[in-house]
Amino acid sequence: MKFRRKAGEATDTAGEAAEVAAAADATASGPFDVAQVEGDGIDRADLGSVLVPAIADRELRLQVDEQSGQVRAVMLAGSDGACEFQAFAAPRHGDLWSTVRPQIAEDMVRRGGQATEREGRWGTELVCQMPVKRPDGTETTQPSRIIGINGDRWMLRASLLGRPALDPDNTSEWEDALAQVVVRRGEQAMPVGEPLPVRLPEDARRVR
Repeated sequence: MKFRRKAGEATDTAGEAAEVAAAADATASGPFDVAQVEGDGIDRADLGSVLVPAIADRELRLQVDEQSGQVRAVMLAGSDGACEFQAFAAPRHGDLWSTVRPQIAEDMVRRGGQATEREGRWGTELVCQMPVKRPDGTETTQPSRIIGINGDRWMLRASLLGRPALDPDNTSEWEDALAQVVVRRGEQAMPVGEPLPVRLPEDARRVR
């Protein structure tokens, strides 16, 4: 579904603290917690746990299960790539990304791919190469960049595909687009690492 808008231990500890601080500085300019943008007057598509404004040259796309009506994936798509993202429950003032990042890398390797770390706008991210099969049965390699951003009791995980994965130093406009996403954690208790629920916006529901 396309959704168009009108408009050493001590050393390790120090390193982790620096990474958390860097992520906190970055999130001061987005992605935002819903409490940070309350009353700002910006119209956003309300998908439950994530709210997305209209972004120039980016189309908001939702992958929806036709039987259940549940949103499976949220993506910003452009002419040169895409950014798929999802929010997860996290501990308050915690660093969930440092916990799950090595797990993601290990899973990539187990499935025959590669994952290396680089320092980016929000701290350490993963640059991945995963073998995939084309519809005609031939094999190719799909590059991606996986970014984790720690917020207030949430973590936003994003996968960049296409040119922003191949040329990370020259595609800051994709990071700027991701920075405009807003996360609504909610007050309900949830296990750490559980995906926050995503729903179709009300106007899309009326169309269905």
